[in-house]
Amino acid sequence: MCGVIGIYGDKEVTPALWLGLIGLQHRGQDTAGIVTYEDGRFYLKKGKGTVQNFFTSKDLKRLIGDVGIAQVRYPTIGGGDPEDAQPFYTNSPFGIAMAHNGNVVNYQELKKWLLHERRRHINTSNDVEVILNLFASELGRVRQSSLLQDKVNTIFEAVEKVMEKVNGSYSCVCFIAGEGLLAFRDPHGIKPLKFGWEGKNFCFASESVALDTLGYSEMRDVKPGEAIFIDINKKVSSKIIKKAAPRHCIFEYIYFARPDSIMDDVWVYESRFKLGEELAKKVKARRIKIDVVIPIPDTARTTALSLAQALGVPYREGLIKNRYIGRTFIMPREGRKIVQHKLNPVRCEIEGKRVLLVDDSIVRGSTSRAILSLVRKAGAKAVYFASSSAPLKYPCFYGIDMQTRQDFVAIDKSVSEIQKEIGADALIYQSIEGMLRSVNPDKSYCTACFNGDYPTRISPEEIKQIEEDRMS
Repeated sequence: MCGVIGIYGDKEVTPALWLGLIGLQHRGQDTAGIVTYEDGRFYLKKGKGTVQNFFTSKDLKRLIGDVGIAQVRYPTIGGGDPEDAQPFYTNSPFGIAMAHNGNVVNYQELKKWLLHERRRHINTSNDVEVILNLFASELGRVRQSSLLQDKVNTIFEAVEKVMEKVNGSYSCVCFIAGEGLLAFRDPHGIKPLKFGWEGKNFCFASESVALDTLGYSEMRDVKPGEAIFIDINKKVSSKIIKKAAPRHCIFEYIYFARPDSIMDDVWVYESRFKLGEELAKKVKARRIKIDVVIPIPDTARTTALSLAQALGVPYREGLIKNRYIGRTFIMPREGRKIVQHKLNPVRCEIEGKRVLLVDDSIVRGSTSRAILSLVRKAGAKAVYFASSSAPLKYPCFYGIDMQTRQDFVAIDKSVSEIQKEIGADALIYQSIEGMLRSVNPDKSYCTACFNGDYPTRISPEEIKQIEEDRMS
């Protein structure tokens, strides 16, 4: 999962790009990067670290120009090395810089195809390099072969070729030197992408919260399969390049997105509140006695609040998070041991009480087990656990760091077995139907990590390759 932003403004954009990345920092804490453009030259700075720690004031002054793109990342493909940081750049044709959020399923296939058919060498393990080189190659060929004088249609034709070849999820922003700023979203719209404007200032971002922060009052979603191009005269052109059934990632609403964001006409906060109401039905059916509902911060707060209200049970902040430690879900695997230093119990809210802990999900079970142990040591009389999502059972190939079957405690265990493994006195899961009702019952979402229903074709060979790449 990553966060991207692209701005074409009427003044220096680096301060706005930096602030936008701060608003998207929750989407990736491994690497950060900004590229700008002025007077025929790209200015690039990228590498490992968070936004505030990586960029110096000297860096920001050097990144000049009224147009630029930026990204924060945690790796779902590749090892998270500094050279995998985005944005990426290629010098032909024109000079193009690109950043994206998503995951290319057929990365290895396209990497070989680009080398053998187009003589384009892919130097890193970041899949945006494949999308960038594919787009650049197609753009160069279209301009040579097309009789069209309209460069917008030429660019959209190149995007169409990309969509024909790339299998997976991708929300991309790129700048073509001397031409303009381009954004496009995969035909299923799996990963979010917003478009905002204020006068002659234009912005694309993974979440609306970044646009809010920067003062954009007009905004909409980039539609599934849509490309939007803003030329150097600030003329906006858009086209639905390829139509497919929308399948937005439901895990965005459960975990990844900030609660103050709105994505594809659905408020994240409202979805999480409804998840709590749905979860309350499951808890009531178990007839367990609860003294207090405590969220596992931060994502589960809204769900736990509505759950407590529906049950008529006090809601308390019984676990305090160290704000200087990042999101454990998106940390490198060896970093997840930090969870024991991330949370500290408020004993006066726990000791002698029957506690219902609420979290957004259970993946491997190791984090849940550690938190349950922490609460027991704080003196809880009983500890129950409620997950606002259904059991995670299947790998995600679209940009969430759970791409191997061994990642899931629920893949070969029953609810009672998981309850025993994590050490809970009772374990309550949300249902898939409850999740869909909470987000939007009238839309279809990608729920592949819960039921194995993938929006795109994925062969057994590709699954094997992805698992081998991730485990290597």
